[in-house]
Amino acid sequence: MRLHLHLEDEEPIIYEGEDTLLDVMHKPSIGRSMFLAWFKANKRYKNARDLLYVEFPQEFVYNRKDLIWTPRVRPKVFGRIHYVPPSAGDVYYLRIMLNKVRGPTSYKKLKTVNGTIYPTLNLPGLTLQPEDAKNIVLSYIEDLMVRGGSTLKRIPNMPYPNYERANESTNMLIHDELNYERKSLKEEHDRLFTLLTDEQRNVYQTIMTSVNDEAGGVFFVYGYGGTGDIVINVASSGIASLLLTGRRTAYSRFGIPINLTEDSFCNISPDSDMAALLRKTKLIIWDEAPMMHRHCFEALDRTMRDIIPSTHSKDAEKPFGGKVVVFGGDFRQVLPVIPGASRNEVVNASLNSSYIWDSCQVLRLTTNMRLKVGSNIVDKKEIEVFGKWILDIGEGKLSGHNDGEALIEIPRDILLDDKGDAIASISSCIYPSLSEHLDDPEYFQDRAILVPTNEEVDSINYHLLSLIDGEEKIYYSPDSICPTDDCDAFEKSLYTSDILNAVKLSGVPNHILTLKVGVPVMLLRNIDQANGLCNGTRMQIRKLGEHVIEAKVITGSHSGDIVHIPRMKLVPSDRKIPFRLQRRQFPVVVCFAMTINKSQGQSLSQVGLFLKKSVFSHGQLYVAVSRVKSKKGLKVLVCDEDNNPTNMTKNVVYKEVLQKI
Repeated sequence: MRLHLHLEDEEPIIYEGEDTLLDVMHKPSIGRSMFLAWFKANKRYKNARDLLYVEFPQEFVYNRKDLIWTPRVRPKVFGRIHYVPPSAGDVYYLRIMLNKVRGPTSYKKLKTVNGTIYPTLNLPGLTLQPEDAKNIVLSYIEDLMVRGGSTLKRIPNMPYPNYERANESTNMLIHDELNYERKSLKEEHDRLFTLLTDEQRNVYQTIMTSVNDEAGGVFFVYGYGGTGDIVINVASSGIASLLLTGRRTAYSRFGIPINLTEDSFCNISPDSDMAALLRKTKLIIWDEAPMMHRHCFEALDRTMRDIIPSTHSKDAEKPFGGKVVVFGGDFRQVLPVIPGASRNEVVNASLNSSYIWDSCQVLRLTTNMRLKVGSNIVDKKEIEVFGKWILDIGEGKLSGHNDGEALIEIPRDILLDDKGDAIASISSCIYPSLSEHLDDPEYFQDRAILVPTNEEVDSINYHLLSLIDGEEKIYYSPDSICPTDDCDAFEKSLYTSDILNAVKLSGVPNHILTLKVGVPVMLLRNIDQANGLCNGTRMQIRKLGEHVIEAKVITGSHSGDIVHIPRMKLVPSDRKIPFRLQRRQFPVVVCFAMTINKSQGQSLSQVGLFLKKSVFSHGQLYVAVSRVKSKKGLKVLVCDEDNNPTNMTKNVVYKEVLQKI
């Protein structure tokens, strides 16, 4: 849970544009906030005074309607205080004190130390440990002496600064990574460790042995989809990052360039805070790795070898500067998406085609944990049969020799009968009684219709949108050529508004965006990853304004949060068009249906797979059928070239990728 903070008499106030000053001053929320409610809870509850602010959500829950904290009865959650840079002044010092002072009942109590009330929030001894403060002062003195041609080393018995520790004490990236409640995490670790299978325990112990011995090493944990020192967690996609502590994508965490080449480096300078964090890091976990281009991993490898000093000559040859790196994922799933690429180009772009793979130890997990959820002994046989069928699809075994593409038969018990209108049939199957469930966000959480292309996505979403009562709101985007694009006047005259408006690109909303209150939508941009707003987050529309959309998050750890999405200038980097389009639109799309590629990383209870067009790339069919938690949750509707229902469909598997593992 993200915890808000503010200085005295500076709590945020939310008001409508047409409100008068008098209306604003008489709002019930004036003088009330999550942070001020914490002070009141400390006065009211005796046990609250033993907790730090970051520990508070473990024992108390914040009621956003009444703006009060009350004792928690549901499972515990972890708190994280909003990041504040040192340049913020008193707010920065306030954040540091909140990680040290327990149970204050007012700002005055926060500024009181040993009976003395200090005038500012920068209290002595609270912002830095004495050793850290000494190092910082010594480093300043040493710098001044060096400029004057001298050094502290010339003075007998004079301490010399530890520059590494001095830099770490002011590095907020390191502070953030160490700002976890270790006691609670230790308890959670111990609880989860008892639940590990023998396979999982062996994987865990193998990796931790390398971490504890500081031996370095690269590991790939190969399994089904769904399987105190600093640990960096990153993911290859936005939706996968929501499943990780820290919630960061690899691109944002490591500064990976958008346009990669085989010689690229990450945007991390050796003297930056990020470089210092990497040097201190013990373990990097990178989820959904097979879907990333191998140049991403090679760029990080080159960067880390460059910024991490080697204590021995042999360490210089170790991948990733001798750090332990764990990749996770499933090569049966979708491989790197390269527009217009051939089969050979896709295979060559995969992680196991990189030189890094030669140093990678593969650790296998063979149990599909997604299908195990909520299962019992009666379902065990059916789960095993269904799991084997999914695995055979992923490995291309259902049609004998498969040299890339082959027809396979869909079992009749998961085939959906076509009632004459394929879109209506699949829609009513997955979204029955749609209008009656608009007030139930849980209805949309675990169900979706999956299709291979955006064309079918638009058709299904349009159909289901038309079934919802209520006024629709249509948003038209102002489109133009990006001002930074090097186009002369003649070229710009060729691309009229009609041409620009007609452009449809993956990952960018269309020129015309039609929405209704209650409709589920998916975010198409990473807006605020720390608060769960990233590419792939699903939400339900609550209010439709001219410039802002209000929605409720319905997936991930931030499910239930009310968020506001603004219109944004979006500039796609798609090379299929000869210019850079700039489109100002809400970064959302209706998501009753989504593409198979977009569903990767999600677990769903109800999936309708609509194959009006066959899958066209490696792993797509496997990804689609493996999204469900049980066989009962999967329905497949396949159409042939004449739009007649059939039980045969294409499966695409590049076996040369699987043979390298």
